[in-house]
Amino acid sequence: MRKTGTKAACLLLAGAIGIGGIGLFPEARASAAKTAGAASAKTIPQVIAQVSPSVVGIIGEVPVDAADDWSGGGEEGGEGYGLAHGSGVIIRSNGWIVTNAHVVESMENIQVVTSEGKSYKVREVYSDPVSDIALIHINVTGFKPAKFVAKSETTLVGEQVVAIGTPVSLSLRNSATVGIVSGLNRATNAQYRLIQTDATINPGNSGGPLVNMHGEILGINSMKYAAVDIDNTGFTIPADTVQYIVNQLFKQHKVIRAGLGLELEESFSATVGLPSDDPLTVKEVLSNGAKKAGVKKGDVLYSVAGHRITALVDLNELMKKYVPGQAVRVLMQSEGDIVERRIVLAEE
Repeated sequence: MRKTGTKAACLLLAGAIGIGGIGLFPEARASAAKTAGAASAKTIPQVIAQVSPSVVGIIGEVPVDAADDWSGGGEEGGEGYGLAHGSGVIIRSNGWIVTNAHVVESMENIQVVTSEGKSYKVREVYSDPVSDIALIHINVTGFKPAKFVAKSETTLVGEQVVAIGTPVSLSLRNSATVGIVSGLNRATNAQYRLIQTDATINPGNSGGPLVNMHGEILGINSMKYAAVDIDNTGFTIPADTVQYIVNQLFKQHKVIRAGLGLELEESFSATVGLPSDDPLTVKEVLSNGAKKAGVKKGDVLYSVAGHRITALVDLNELMKKYVPGQAVRVLMQSEGDIVERRIVLAEE
């Protein structure tokens, strides 16, 4: 679903300097078998020691024209190239690593550098810029995969967290910063809701993990607010969204999203972040499924499958449960009447 208008935000990707299914990652199933409350809390040094071997640095060449748009700094490379880097998390022992799409999307000759200082050439890259999640692969086995939290819903505002990554320079790989979960379900300018943290996230931390005190990955660090007088306001892609994207990248090397086939507009209150119960307005009917359902430009959308929708991010989150071709019931107002429609979902 397309959004009309933009939300004022000073967001920088923390980037690089220079469907349901089987569970988050097969080798992390042990984590899914316990809740956060059942796991034993650890000290900060214990958490870092447990997770750091699963965190890697990612470095590659970036063409100068791409480097001009890079969300971070860079180092000089060969003629016409600069060097850029970010972070990643090992999710399978056979060399599969999750990172941010913006870390690798412009990179060439990508190398992964482990915590112990060994480097390996990246052989495969599958990226989803919409969610800012990417999968990369190196042909090496024997790695220690990270454990992800079983359910993002168990994350609590105020709980202590550690961010691990490669800020500023590759020589600083596997640096750790400590903070708390500052907020949940944040609707920034991202497709899905994010975790907010005050753990310091610097350029190069993108793709690295945010970890709880049980040594479980809460999510993948992605961006931060950056402006004068703004400090320690970073954002993390939650584990359940990472699961949704990664499962599809493994299966079909791309993400297939379901949507209503409508261009929708939020209310002014929702756009600026005010509490709002206002519905969404149909600006354009895009899919045959929506047209056949009788949806018209100017109609108002109240709920989808019984879920109240007041912001586009609400709809995006709900659509993670569906695939194109499925049908959903929507409650709308059309020409002054409250009506229920049945829409066959389109591919976004």
